[in-house]
Amino acid sequence: MRDTFGSAVSITLYGESHGAAIGAVINGVAAGVRVDDQFMAAQMEKRRAKGKISTARVEADAVRILSGVKDGFATGSAICLQIENTNTKSADYAKTQQLLRPGHADYTAFAKYGGYQDARGGGHFSGRLTAPIVAAGSIFTQLLKSKGVIIGTHMLKCAGVCDDGFSSDFDVLKNQLIALNESEFAVISQSAGEKMTAEIEKAAADGDSVGGVLETAIIGLPAGLGEPFFDSAESVLSHLLFSMPAVKGIEFGGGFALADMRGSQANDAFCMDGGKVITATNNNGGINGGITNGMPIILRTAIKPTPSIYKEQSTVDYAQKCDAKLVINGRHDPCIAHRARVVQDSLCAIGIAEIFGMEYGIRWQIT
Repeated sequence: MRDTFGSAVSITLYGESHGAAIGAVINGVAAGVRVDDQFMAAQMEKRRAKGKISTARVEADAVRILSGVKDGFATGSAICLQIENTNTKSADYAKTQQLLRPGHADYTAFAKYGGYQDARGGGHFSGRLTAPIVAAGSIFTQLLKSKGVIIGTHMLKCAGVCDDGFSSDFDVLKNQLIALNESEFAVISQSAGEKMTAEIEKAAADGDSVGGVLETAIIGLPAGLGEPFFDSAESVLSHLLFSMPAVKGIEFGGGFALADMRGSQANDAFCMDGGKVITATNNNGGINGGITNGMPIILRTAIKPTPSIYKEQSTVDYAQKCDAKLVINGRHDPCIAHRARVVQDSLCAIGIAEIFGMEYGIRWQIT
């Protein structure tokens, strides 16, 4: 398995959903960078399962820093983060382990690894592996914030309910991001959040699930980061975001809506603002030619409904090579979008750190 992303900054994931522990090894953090375990814990709390809208599996998710940090600062060596799995119920999966779960990686994992993969709870394919991503991402989130870069995500849409969008006014947008990063259920409109919660609970009561759209804004980036083709700002961020389980689509700025516009509508006119070049609109989402233009990066991901549902589904018994019916047991989220927002923030932070590193090297972190 290839479990490593990045060159200037790299992160390697390890572990399985029902194994002893999961974690991440991070390379490329400069000596002297602050590593705040309290901030890390606060970020982990945003991902934690809570109430009727989440799985009943609640893990402590206490992060142990095994190496690379001393007295709250990076030493320059590899940082190893470990999270123990303390609340597993593998027996829930043993009863139906030969049945392929629709929407999951069961079949493709079996085809690739010949049955030697750890299938308990989804194994290495599980959303459980997003926990060390959040732990690792907290280091870069805080580092970027110290450089004036703020990242925030909200649930733009869930179960057909729409939240308010991001403001085009920079000061208002900044306040929106600050508020989102302090909120438990990341929406701009409180009433929209209440409606979303009600719809998630309805799906859970029906033994079903729902998906959503997460919208992220990244502000404070200078113009000039990214490369024209394979390492474009969109390419780096998309590479990471598509690694998040359940993401099936990504768009930047106007995204797919640009396909229905004329060039005169889609183009972002340039203008001056206090000696700084800006664009009058932001249809391109802060990126031109793969390179940041200094405007806010705006991106959205489509999150599919959680594939683990409690309704009977048609499938295949791969051991007996016959059609079968499946009723899933275990503990599952009726919606993962609200928990995934901090994962999206974390992946964006890792991606932006990688883009900074490609442009300026490791010294940008401490200068």
